[in-house]
Amino acid sequence: MKALRISIADQALEVVDDGVVTHRYPVSTASNGAGERNGSYCTPRGRHVIRAKIGADQPPGAVFVRRRPTGEIHTPEFAAANPRRDWILTRILWLSGCERGFNRGGDVDTMRRYIYIHGTPDSTELGRPGSIGCVRMRNADLVELFDAVPAGTPVDIIEGPLADAAADTETQ
Repeated sequence: MKALRISIADQALEVVDDGVVTHRYPVSTASNGAGERNGSYCTPRGRHVIRAKIGADQPPGAVFVRRRPTGEIHTPEFAAANPRRDWILTRILWLSGCERGFNRGGDVDTMRRYIYIHGTPDSTELGRPGSIGCVRMRNADLVELFDAVPAGTPVDIIEGPLADAAADTETQ
């Protein structure tokens, strides 16, 4: 069974299939660090699942607002004309927390915070924090990931390095 692991420390996402890492992608998580509270602009930790996959029929660079494609395609010129937008591009993997009271329910609900794995402009620096809570990926990487995982796929978001998560998995 496939699962995803995201490390805030490493700014990386791994695809794990039956305990074997098959892919590793650079990402960008929240510039405010880790946290679950609504309004914190932090990336939530813990066990999640992909609740919904949005945008399967959209071209790379498609612009989304409120999970709906706008019909626009991101270009450097379009970005220059809209400098204050937080770009959500190409595809959306909408996350839902699994741990009641930690990342699910009340003021710590990942899904109600609209936390996604989503595409970002090619000019966005990955490998360092920079989002307002979501996990940003290169558009081509996101298309590959989107096509490889179904809704319901487990997603663990950890603060520490992925090497620690792999070691924990091996000892269980």
